[in-house]
Amino acid sequence: MKTSEPDGAGRAFEVTFDGRAVEALPGRTVAAVLWAAGVTSWRTTRDGGRPRGVFCGIGVCFDCLVTVNGRPNQRACLVPARPGDVIRTQEGTGHED
Repeated sequence: MKTSEPDGAGRAFEVTFDGRAVEALPGRTVAAVLWAAGVTSWRTTRDGGRPRGVFCGIGVCFDCLVTVNGRPNQRACLVPARPGDVIRTQEGTGHED
């Protein structure tokens, strides 16, 4: 993990996405962190399992739902990433059906 402070943004920290370590910068949302790591899909639809990621980017739609620290249905475009967050792809509703 990098320890430099790019553009005064603060010290990078680590989160995990589906078990993989991902670098994050302070002030970024979960969606921004995943995008920066090259991840563009982190949810599948209930019907058909089609991949989804950010659509509107402002919290109006629900395409970017993700599971963060065991809590399903978190809008990745609104949730700030925090050191040590465990982020997982959300399958369908995010609850065991």
